[in-house]
Amino acid sequence: MTDFKLPETRYAQSGDVSIAYQVMGDGPIDLILVPGFISHIEFQHELPGYTAFLRRLAGFARVVTFDKRGQGMSDRMSGAPSLEVRMDDVRAVMDTIGSKHAALVGFSEGGCMSVLFAATYPERV
Repeated sequence: MTDFKLPETRYAQSGDVSIAYQVMGDGPIDLILVPGFISHIEFQHELPGYTAFLRRLAGFARVVTFDKRGQGMSDRMSGAPSLEVRMDDVRAVMDTIGSKHAALVGFSEGGCMSVLFAATYPERV
């Protein structure tokens, strides 16, 4: 377990905003975790059990986490983006990693984003 390295933070371009994301694992399915009210993909690894949880998921899937625009490692912005804009950020991350289809798991308001994403891009889920 001591040889484990945290995933590298990378960036996807969504319009003129950079969206920070991390990928763990290389399983046959993509599992995208859509954050809730707040997100910070690097600090979340400080939460007890969080990284172990992701590592378990990464045992059977390619697990993708990301920071919503304006939060964490993603670009700052003013105002609150619409659900449609935030949903498009999910699409941008998927396009950047080459994901054609994914299972989305939404936490808190990320659940609304996941449902809207599935309704807008049914071929991607």
